[in-house]
Amino acid sequence: MLPTLLCWAACALPQGEEPAPVGRVLPAAQPVVSREVPKTLSGEEIHDSHKRAIDSLLGRQNPDGSWGAGAPDCVLELGFALETYYSWQVGAHALGTMALAAIPETPERRIALDRAIHWLCTTRPSTRGSDWDNDRVWSTLYGFVACMELLDDKRFQEGPTAEALTSRGKKFMDSLLAHQSDMGGWAYYDDPPYDRMPTWATSFCTALVLPSMVRAEQRGWAVEKKVNQRALSYVARCELPGGAYEYDLNPRVRIGGIEHINRMEGSLGRTQVGNWARIQAGDRHVTPDSVREGLAALFRHHGFLDHARTRPVPHEGFHANAGYFYYFAHYYAAKVINTLPKDEQEEWHAQLRPHITKTQWKDGSMSDFMDAGYAITSATAFAILTLEAGLR
Repeated sequence: MLPTLLCWAACALPQGEEPAPVGRVLPAAQPVVSREVPKTLSGEEIHDSHKRAIDSLLGRQNPDGSWGAGAPDCVLELGFALETYYSWQVGAHALGTMALAAIPETPERRIALDRAIHWLCTTRPSTRGSDWDNDRVWSTLYGFVACMELLDDKRFQEGPTAEALTSRGKKFMDSLLAHQSDMGGWAYYDDPPYDRMPTWATSFCTALVLPSMVRAEQRGWAVEKKVNQRALSYVARCELPGGAYEYDLNPRVRIGGIEHINRMEGSLGRTQVGNWARIQAGDRHVTPDSVREGLAALFRHHGFLDHARTRPVPHEGFHANAGYFYYFAHYYAAKVINTLPKDEQEEWHAQLRPHITKTQWKDGSMSDFMDAGYAITSATAFAILTLEAGLR
């Protein structure tokens, strides 16, 4: 996934080291945090970490309002269609924009946010890079989610910015509608026979965009009810006994052996986004107890995410965990925590926060997979959003 913007061959960051200058394979080794990680952190205790992440995101923003670059900027990440790097940049930019919109406003932050929104609404749409490589989906998924999030913000509900967000949001939505798979979901790669409508979908891609599609339908945008019904059905059918979600839906569930990606240990991120999306879409089969069980599994098996974070080969972790699922998992854990009764939310957020702060570099930024610009942008944005969800 863009959980943090999927890349099959990339240079990974050894745990606890600073980001490298562009073009270097390995960063300079500088430990960033003590190995003593507390089990819980209060909102007050993460204030400094949260602010440093925000300052880093602001400091990395380009003069035109964007982040990163639409071309390879990490030595070992080559091998994709050139358009794919631009798609990852747009997807990461959307997350960065969401992060700036979520935090308390200051004059400096508002200027940065306005510039980010302008770039999101005016940059060219990404296209499919090749037959199998459909990573343009990442720019479409998170671009659409960002537009819907911003249109729910009272600051952007009228005037030229609202018009620009509506226009760009509808373009993202039209692309999603045109490329929904025959099974009802969305994904970033394709299998033969190659066509406009992909033959493959994943549970987590479909889940992350489903609530925004529901909001678009509620706004009266041109989304047929059956589109969201098919997407919700896809996510729901991916749920397995025990609370894990299949990576992608199969008529016959694939679980081969005790270390499979579709066991709970390999579904730690998918379970959180799957449960959250179904709740937001009105699926009453996901209960507060389901949410609690999924969160408990995240903390019980968290070592598998720790093991995979920054590893250089995707899915080489136990249970096929990949580094780029790390911040994705925690962001949607924070969102699903906020569906629980308010009197128990802080206890869960307190357990979640140390797993964000322990990964932070000295400059305030973060990454879970490599030191490419879009990976740092998306990881830092996910981290800010995760912490912010527990502070509001």
